[in-house]
Amino acid sequence: MRLFHLVTPQAWAAAVEAGEYRPASLAAEGFVHFSFAEQVAGTANLLYRDEPELVVVEVDTDAVPAEVRVEDTYGHGAEFPHVYGPVPTAAAVAVHPLARGANGDWTFTPPR
Repeated sequence: MRLFHLVTPQAWAAAVEAGEYRPASLAAEGFVHFSFAEQVAGTANLLYRDEPELVVVEVDTDAVPAEVRVEDTYGHGAEFPHVYGPVPTAAAVAVHPLARGANGDWTFTPPR
């Protein structure tokens, strides 16, 4: 399964240097937030509207040793994938730049 994670280029570069990705959510909530391809733009616009630059890291879950769950952890009626452990940066199969449309909203065209 392919999952997508929004992150600043600087944070991802630091993770690559360390060999694994451990965002603050892993310590605070016990998991790393991910999205399915069709959820990326909505998540970016909801949570990262003011962020000047983002990338979308595409991860192959077959290369992630931690448990992956698809769940609605906040009771909002939408299920999102979560990884319950650090994510090895070697599991990333691509890093996609995230762009803004003419109206300023983040846009994402899922890879095929």
